[in-house]
Amino acid sequence: MQYGFGLIGCGRIANNHIKAITSMDSARLAAVCDIDDARLAAAKEQYGCQTYSDYCEMLKNPGIQIVNICAPSGLHARMAIDAMNAGKHVLVEKPMAMSLKEAAAMIAAAEKNGVKLGVVHQNRFNKAIVKLRRALEEGRFGKLTHGALTVRWHRDKNYYDQAPWRGTWAQDGGCLMNQSIHNIDLLQWMMGPVESVFAYTATNAREIEGEDAAVAVLKFKNGAFATIEASTTVYPCNLEETLHLFGTTGTVGVGGVAVNKIEAWRFEGVDEAVVLTDQDKEPPNVYGFGHYDIIRDFTDAVASDRRPAVPGEEGRKAVEIILAIYHSVTYREEVKLPLTEKFTIGVGI
Repeated sequence: MQYGFGLIGCGRIANNHIKAITSMDSARLAAVCDIDDARLAAAKEQYGCQTYSDYCEMLKNPGIQIVNICAPSGLHARMAIDAMNAGKHVLVEKPMAMSLKEAAAMIAAAEKNGVKLGVVHQNRFNKAIVKLRRALEEGRFGKLTHGALTVRWHRDKNYYDQAPWRGTWAQDGGCLMNQSIHNIDLLQWMMGPVESVFAYTATNAREIEGEDAAVAVLKFKNGAFATIEASTTVYPCNLEETLHLFGTTGTVGVGGVAVNKIEAWRFEGVDEAVVLTDQDKEPPNVYGFGHYDIIRDFTDAVASDRRPAVPGEEGRKAVEIILAIYHSVTYREEVKLPLTEKFTIGVGI
């Protein structure tokens, strides 16, 4: 079966979705929606799809079975719930929501309507990350002791000026919720449930509401620790996005443009030099190559009526960690997970 896709939001990330959809035999770009007439005209000319300026009108289209949401982050929850209430399966860009209440409502809407809800954490499909995950599942690390992630990126004033929602609490958050959430998703996916968080954030260089620099320490329920360092102030361009895992019998570091390149692979009896030379080419940008894989997986999940690789329940986990960091900064205390009702509100408290 070929599934009709409707895309909401034709901005920065939409091209990755469109490229993936139009390259699949099992997918067809049926329609796009945006409030920018020029973007709609360009999409219609290039892909011959239907166009809408009102997403609610698009949801009435019977030729659409799957809706991909690429709109500003603060709109994700409302749009996703409306789409699922219209009987559509939904694949939503990160972050899935700006609060845990929104995330819960999205998960409930999927269950109520008998549709799939997936979250775009495409870096889980990076070949280096797949290899790392396999090694972890095979027990090659022994006991995990600690981990570390860094997102050292550059986002200047021009970036934030391009769209009024960027850097705002209501629609975006800061360098954690926007730029670092993919790596935070990978960290928790590898290391397991988080027990507590203590953090500092600051807005040091950019004129935004959210943070442009953050550091945090995470304690996991398995006794391991991890550090998070994130920023959008690195001069003059992106430096790295890395993830390190350390165990009693293994050490792995994955870096590159989009957490796509193995930089350390140290297990007993392994020739690290061989592993380090067997690498894919660098992706053209920080989005990496994973959108095709996650959209293909979601389409397969709909076809076979199984859970997608990153369902709503998984997407919620990274949001909860980031909200715990924000609350730790606000209340100047260690914050324990799962978050209580006091902490279920979103950013900008």
